[in-house]
Amino acid sequence: MKDMTVTLKDFYADWCGPCKTQDPILEELEEDWDDRFEVEKINVDEAQEIANEYQVRSLPTLVVENDDGIVERFVGVTQREDIEAALESAGA
Repeated sequence: MKDMTVTLKDFYADWCGPCKTQDPILEELEEDWDDRFEVEKINVDEAQEIANEYQVRSLPTLVVENDDGIVERFVGVTQREDIEAALESAGA
């Protein structure tokens, strides 16, 4: 099941307070899960076209996707358990 590429896209902005709350949760997950998924940090101020493509309207927005497409999206600060469940269902 390891052939599936799982990506967690983290849409954020430097001025976004809740994004700063989300960061340590993601960093912890990355450490604990080794290389089972990739984190892609996307600054919406610098990458507006990607944010538009994913229809990001609020920050932080997390998008979990695999080779089949988007598995789950979270808007607002998201707890570790919810992200882990999404990563597992994506095949991480």
